[in-house]
Amino acid sequence: MRPITLTASYYQQFDADYTRSIPGEGYGGWQQTPLTLDLEHTALVVMHAWNHGRQELVPGWYRAVEYIPRSNAILCNVFPPLLAAVRAAGLTLLHVVGGGDYYSHLPGYQRAVALAGPEPELPRLPSDPTLDALRAFRRRAVFVGEHNEADVGRGFGGLDFAEAARPQGDEGVAENAHQLAALCAGSGINHLIYAGFAVNWCLLMSPGGMVDMNRRGVMCSVLRQAVTAVENRESARGEAHKEEALWRIALAFGFVFEADELVIRLKETA
Repeated sequence: MRPITLTASYYQQFDADYTRSIPGEGYGGWQQTPLTLDLEHTALVVMHAWNHGRQELVPGWYRAVEYIPRSNAILCNVFPPLLAAVRAAGLTLLHVVGGGDYYSHLPGYQRAVALAGPEPELPRLPSDPTLDALRAFRRRAVFVGEHNEADVGRGFGGLDFAEAARPQGDEGVAENAHQLAALCAGSGINHLIYAGFAVNWCLLMSPGGMVDMNRRGVMCSVLRQAVTAVENRESARGEAHKEEALWRIALAFGFVFEADELVIRLKETA
């Protein structure tokens, strides 16, 4: 596959200007430049692109996770042309899963397990009654709320891929960074471009997310239109936490690319 050139958004986090009352306002901020991607070493990774079910069947899940309608719109409008272009061009497509066993029968997952072998077990410190009580309070008062727990449990009990994000053939499927790194190593991948949900939560911190993969030497970028974020009461109207997450990724992990431009460039290579 020949290289492609994409417009990359990056954030210039220098120079603080101490002649200003707010020195950080001297930073260069968001910038754009064309950059070359070697498609032989690049993969699109789709993470936690779930079918959440209909709102009337699991209303408590929708009450606790307000981004579900935004993710559904992205799955409907962005994923079909994006994944079609990726597959037609032969770009490596990987999937990161979690939350239930809806994938262990897939050949791409079995391939990941065979490549990776057993994951080293991390030691976990013991709990105690006081810590158990603190965690119970958080479940009631922070997330997801007692009245929503049953619906969330039902949702995860029937978890599956969203149809638009279902793996095809033997596309690699990983449930943790150990397996994802093995898939990357097996295909010579050192740059992952993430799509999925949620950009400031799972894509950063869950097993197989950017924090994990960055520690393994993989560059981690994102497609702006193929993600949404966990928002709170104060941020939801303007999706401010999505913007903060894109800044964090551009500063710490990789670049922000545009899904539409990637589709166009991939079609030119097909």
